[in-house]
Amino acid sequence: MSRPLPPLIVHIIYRLGIGGLENGLVNIINNLPEDSYRHAIICLADSTEFSQRIKRQDVVIHQLHKRPGQDWASFYTVYRLLKQWQPAIVHTRNLAAIEYQVCALLAGVSYRVHGEHGWDVFDPDGSNVKYQWLRRILGSIIHRFIPLSQHLQDYLLNRVGIPAAKITRICNGVDTKTFYPRSGIRQIPDGCSLNLDQKLVIGTVGRMHGVKDQLTLVGAFINACENSPEFAQIARLFLIGDGPLRAEAIDLLNAASLTDKAWLPGERDDIPEILRSFDIFVLPSKAEGISNTILEAMASGLPVIATRVGGNPELVLDGTTGCLVEKEDVTGMSAAMQELVMDDDKRRQLGKAALQRIQAEFSIDSMVNRYRQVYDKQ
Repeated sequence: MSRPLPPLIVHIIYRLGIGGLENGLVNIINNLPEDSYRHAIICLADSTEFSQRIKRQDVVIHQLHKRPGQDWASFYTVYRLLKQWQPAIVHTRNLAAIEYQVCALLAGVSYRVHGEHGWDVFDPDGSNVKYQWLRRILGSIIHRFIPLSQHLQDYLLNRVGIPAAKITRICNGVDTKTFYPRSGIRQIPDGCSLNLDQKLVIGTVGRMHGVKDQLTLVGAFINACENSPEFAQIARLFLIGDGPLRAEAIDLLNAASLTDKAWLPGERDDIPEILRSFDIFVLPSKAEGISNTILEAMASGLPVIATRVGGNPELVLDGTTGCLVEKEDVTGMSAAMQELVMDDDKRRQLGKAALQRIQAEFSIDSMVNRYRQVYDKQ
């Protein structure tokens, strides 16, 4: 007699591309035991080569190629897929997917979960009343909310009005088999022509669009180079990622005659190796949930300079594992970078403490076990 198939979880996301939300989803699928759950992914937009990080061969990925704005046909498509697949659980993520919980309800899915991974680009501080009401109304049909940060949990409780009994906060975990510190000599990333001998690399990783605010980092780097000839001699800047701010960043560096001290290669798929070429990691975002790139940088043994927004203070302990500065504060970020470039002992001490904090509190096994506990309540 054949064994029954494990329950199916359908994950609904906007797009399966490079990003923290998507990375977390892939980690859950790869690390939940195969005999406990099956998985399918509905991409409202599309899927990219990032899907190749999924190690399981039985994961169905369906792309809707949804039109911008309210595409009513997409709701019918999702409803039809859910009726056909009969999942035990639907797990939507972020504002772009939350409305499809209605499809799950109508299709008879008995357990409905929604994850809040970070702020929407159109609502970077959660102040949009329309979006608060949307979450509140749909909260009546969602069984479990999973915010990644204390900041997002407080938003759901106090601004949206979701009952505490419906909320389970689960912080991201990081794969320390993939992200680990450099040992020995620095390996120059493929395609990088900068001479890094006796230099210190300050870098960031992420999509180069408004809320990520790499332009503040560029401004801080320019400021530090202009204020300190010694900094300018030692420091080099890596901006990894693509998006509309990339061209603006290049223009700023050009205007300051600093393009020979910076590398902007666009989107890359060798992030673990690139992080091991860094000496200092900076996250200049205007808003964040729980940043995967901060976790990955800390696992790589790097001190982190981050803005004091969202979940960043939960990860970066100011003065212990890194430095916190105010968002859009070019002068403060410049000062923090100069201090870590000039103080070898402090830089190494913060990086060592960052790695220890990851190993103690942010393992991927702990994250996966907590998601399994939520799913097992179906």
